[in-house]
Amino acid sequence: MAGSLSILPDPPAPPTPIGLIAGGGDLPIFVARGLKEIGHEVHGLGLHLQYDSQLPSLCTSFRDVGLLRMRSWGNRLNKMGVHHAIMVGRVDKAKLMHQRWKLVKNIPDITTAVAWYKHLRHDRRSHAVLRVIADELDRNGVSLIDSTFPITNQLSEPGVMTSTKPTSNQRADIEFVWPLLTELLRLDIGQSLTVRDRDVISVEAVEGTDRMIERTGQLCPRGGWTLVKGARAQHDRRSDVPTVGIQTLENMAKHGASCLAIAAGDVIMLDRFAMLERADELGIAIVGVPVSHTPISSGAVPNQQDTRVDSVFKTPQGSSQVTQLDD
Repeated sequence: MAGSLSILPDPPAPPTPIGLIAGGGDLPIFVARGLKEIGHEVHGLGLHLQYDSQLPSLCTSFRDVGLLRMRSWGNRLNKMGVHHAIMVGRVDKAKLMHQRWKLVKNIPDITTAVAWYKHLRHDRRSHAVLRVIADELDRNGVSLIDSTFPITNQLSEPGVMTSTKPTSNQRADIEFVWPLLTELLRLDIGQSLTVRDRDVISVEAVEGTDRMIERTGQLCPRGGWTLVKGARAQHDRRSDVPTVGIQTLENMAKHGASCLAIAAGDVIMLDRFAMLERADELGIAIVGVPVSHTPISSGAVPNQQDTRVDSVFKTPQGSSQVTQLDD
């Protein structure tokens, strides 16, 4: 079970050296900068063909490592006296498939091959992969820690975060669809839904958020729809933290979205302040919805006629409204 994974309750104090196992995208860049600002040394392990070219310059030491050679990750960090690590960034399989002459760098080692056969053949969900990686690193004396602790200023907050306010119809859509998103997350199907007029347009699965946005634009060419995104209940912050960024907003605007609702404290907003500024330029409202991660019952799913808009904009206890949502 993902909920049984052990996470260090507190990050180590600086100047403890921290390993950074990095895939692609901007998130490893933000994490490296955050670690340095706190006062940690950053020892990077860049997954071959995946990491950003800026990353090595932000690290005290850096090594290009094979994606499927887990044993070398822990060995490398342990030999350097690094006993805590963060793992972030995406893996682009296309880069491997279209550069076959470089595949030799990613031939699995024995540890990865055995782990695949014993644990991942029939369950390749992110938390199953994380469990295997965390166990292997633990055997080498390296503990994975909360990937968000160096970037707490990049996490979503409750309430309306943009100057652009959600309309009453968008608020009703969020209220309607949030219990459905909660159930989607509980079932570990995907992290996002799109909705307009209390009608679910698209559900994210393996294709990812960006492709779901494109599909929604095709299905709802008149636009005006809302994207909602959250994190799986009891998700492990050592990996798989949902992320949105300026590119998400650009994609939403291109395909007709006008509101983004995200789970407060559970979603990373890359370059948060620039993102909020760009959202206002594009006319997209961004709302942080407080969540309790309490599974819903079948009777809690609202019907198409229910347009109440109070509960998702309150604290989990429902004691007070977090912000005034004016049209």
